[in-house]
Amino acid sequence: MASNSATVNEECITAYNDLKLNKKYKYVIFKLSDDNKEIVVDSTSESGPEYDDFREKLINAKTKSKTGAVGKGPRYAVYDFEYNLASGEGVRNKITFIAWSPDDAGIMAKMVYASSKEALKRALPGIATEVQANDADDIEYDSLVKTVSKGTAA
Repeated sequence: MASNSATVNEECITAYNDLKLNKKYKYVIFKLSDDNKEIVVDSTSESGPEYDDFREKLINAKTKSKTGAVGKGPRYAVYDFEYNLASGEGVRNKITFIAWSPDDAGIMAKMVYASSKEALKRALPGIATEVQANDADDIEYDSLVKTVSKGTAA
C-alpha cells in the first residue's frame, strides 16, 4: 500500500526559516493541499494582535472532504513563544510545534494529518516542544506558555 504521508512544499521550510532565523514571523500555520498530497503554508503572522489572530485562524480552519463537504479542519502550526522566567533570569524563546486536530473535524482529515505530521516535523529542525491540541481550551495562551516553559514562566 502506498504511503499516506504528504510531501512538504519548499515554501514551508522557507517560512519556518523566516520565523526561526530571521524573526520575520511569530507563527506559521500549515495545511494539507486539497488533494492531501502536499503540506503547504496556510498563513503567517504579519502584524496585529498575533496570538489572538493565530488562535482564531486555528479555531476557524476549514477543510474539504473528498465529497466536497466543508468542515472543521486540522492544521499544523509553529509558534515562537517568548516568555519571562519567573526566576527573573530574563526572557526565553521556544519554537513550538502545534498539531491542531479539533475533536469535531472529519475522521479522514484527522487521519491524513496524523500520518503526515512527522514528515513536516523532520523538515523543520530546532523545534523545542510539541503540543497536541484538540479544542479551544488547549490553545489558550496561558496554558500553552505553561506547557512550553514547563512551568518556569512568570
